[in-house]
Amino acid sequence: MNHQSDQYYINQVLEGDANSYGILVQRYQSLVYTVVYRMVKNKEEAEEIAQDTFVKAYQSLVNYRGESKFSTWLYTIAYRKSLDAIKVKKRFVSTELIEEISEGEIGMVNDALNYLQTKERKKIIADSILKLPEEEAAIVTLYYFEEKSVKEIKEIVGLTEENIKIKLYRSRKKLYSVLRHYVSPEMNTRNGRAI
Repeated sequence: MNHQSDQYYINQVLEGDANSYGILVQRYQSLVYTVVYRMVKNKEEAEEIAQDTFVKAYQSLVNYRGESKFSTWLYTIAYRKSLDAIKVKKRFVSTELIEEISEGEIGMVNDALNYLQTKERKKIIADSILKLPEEEAAIVTLYYFEEKSVKEIKEIVGLTEENIKIKLYRSRKKLYSVLRHYVSPEMNTRNGRAI
């Protein structure tokens, strides 16, 4: 379909071809929406913020210097707009009490998830991420789903690399705590017998 680089389309837009921006929107709309939704935890609000992100990026495109990937620059705008929306509404999203788990239990989640069908697994993981605090949900999404490096996430969220690594570690533990409630029955029984 559209196999040109982001920079190619950015240059087209800057030269007056506004339609080329639509290709960049198509390329990143789903990913931006996912990051925003996992922070604000509301579909309508996420759609609005995602749209505002693309408008802001379009208006600021002349300022994009290419020092980082276009996607990183775009996620930074989305992340900041999400934080602004959370602050403006002064919403305090309550997270479920997530119990602490031991190091030995973390490795079991991969085995357990293999028992779930792929579609069901994706929904359960997405729902579980929504239970994380906003910033952690964004970091987990960027790292695991958008495959951003810790360095790129640092540029997006403005935290130190060490802080991001700590948040990723804690988030994995929290996610396992949530996920094991979904997978415990599958792990504890096979062929109708307790293991």
